Amino acid sequence: MAEGGFIREVAHRIFAAEFKDANLQAREGSDQYSPQYLLTPTGAKCNRVFIVGTLTEKEDMGTESEFWRGRIVDPTGAFFVTAGQYQPEAAQVLARTTPPEFIAVIGKPNTYTTKEGNVITSIRAESLQIVDAATRDRWVVDTAKHTMARLEKLKGNEPDAVKAKEHYSTNVENYKAMVATALETVRAR
Repeated sequence: MAEGGFIREVAHRIFAAEFKDANLQAREGSDQYSPQYLLTPTGAKCNRVFIVGTLTEKEDMGTESEFWRGRIVDPTGAFFVTAGQYQPEAAQVLARTTPPEFIAVIGKPNTYTTKEGNVITSIRAESLQIVDAATRDRWVVDTAKHTMARLEKLKGNEPDAVKAKEHYSTNVENYKAMVATALETVRAR
């Protein structure tokens, strides 16, 4: 998908529990336009993410203009998603959606470090779309496969895997259990 020589980054499928654990941001290149990545505990190098879950709450946090924040829950936890004047289509979808509703989001990962040193992760939505339960279930299965493949890569010497292991001391068994828990929600339907 090249737009005038511009190639979009792949949007990684990632569960909320892993996204919440992620706190290692890196920039490739030294200028202000260099892409920024969030490296997750399983070694996903995310410039963009693709999530699907249930929108459980939303709030207009804006003062001068609309700035929406939504809480989207998958089988492993919750994501916080924002959309405002620079993401007008995404903001409109969030504004007119009434929870609970299955929703798919593609967006940029953001981190914010509190005064206490805690890192809070969120997603700045590029696009939001209401989906059905079957789409959500397919996303869970696909995300489980992608997560398991990344866990397998942690055994190797790929640079992102090595960095993830060094930074997070990734507990592979915990993430395998997270995947199993997520898959149970699909089987339970």
